[in-house]
Amino acid sequence: MSEKADRLRQARIRAGFRFASDAANALGVVASTYRAHENGQNDFDLDEADFYGRKFNVDPYWLMTGRNQANGGATPPPNTADVGPPNAKVRAKVIGQGKKIPVFGQAVGGVDGEFLMNGSVLYEVMAPPILSDISDAYAVCVSGDSMSPRYEDGEICFVDPGRRVKKGDYVIAQIRLEENGALLAYVKKFVRHNSSELVLEQFNPAKELRFDARTVHSVHYIALAGNA
Repeated sequence: MSEKADRLRQARIRAGFRFASDAANALGVVASTYRAHENGQNDFDLDEADFYGRKFNVDPYWLMTGRNQANGGATPPPNTADVGPPNAKVRAKVIGQGKKIPVFGQAVGGVDGEFLMNGSVLYEVMAPPILSDISDAYAVCVSGDSMSPRYEDGEICFVDPGRRVKKGDYVIAQIRLEENGALLAYVKKFVRHNSSELVLEQFNPAKELRFDARTVHSVHYIALAGNA
C-alpha cells in the first residue's frame, strides 16, 4: 500500500468509519472507487484529496504529502477520541430528493471499446453527490474490457463535462471520424490534446489512440465510476 493510501485509511478510521464501504456511503462515492484509492490500486489527485480532507476533517496537503501545509511539519489526522458525543438525531430516510442523470452506451462496443453516442439513453441513475449540482452531468456504460482493470465491462462512469481535463485523467472523448457521421465515444486515459491531435491511452491491449483535432467533438472528465 502506498503512503498516500495508508494516510487515507488512517483518516477514515479516525473519522469514525470502521469499514471503507461505510465511508464511501457517507461520502456519496462509489465504494469500489473509494476502496481503490485506499488500497493503493488507484492514485487520487489533489481535488479528490481536498474532498476527502473536508469529509474526514484532515488537511488535504497532509493526505497528499504527509506534511502539514501551514508549517511543513508532519501532522497526523485528528483523533476523534477527543471529540464529544454526537448530538444529532437519526430521523426517517428522506424520500424523493436527489437528481437522476442519463446513462449512455450500448451493449457491444467496437474494437477499442467505442460506442455510438447518438443520444439514446439506456436508463437513468441517481447522480452521486459530487455531481448533484452539475446541470449537464451524465453517465456512460463501459463496453468491453479495453480499459481493464481500471474500468470493467458494464461499469458506470459518471461524467462532469465542465471540469478541466489534465494529463493522467480518465475521460470520455466524443469523436466524429467522418463528416456528418455519427459520434463515437471512447472511455480512455487522457494524454494530451492540442491544435493538431488528441492522444488517449488504452490499457487492454496497451496502446495509444490518436485522433486528428478536427474530429474531436468533446473531451469530458470522468469524476468517478462503479456499479450503479
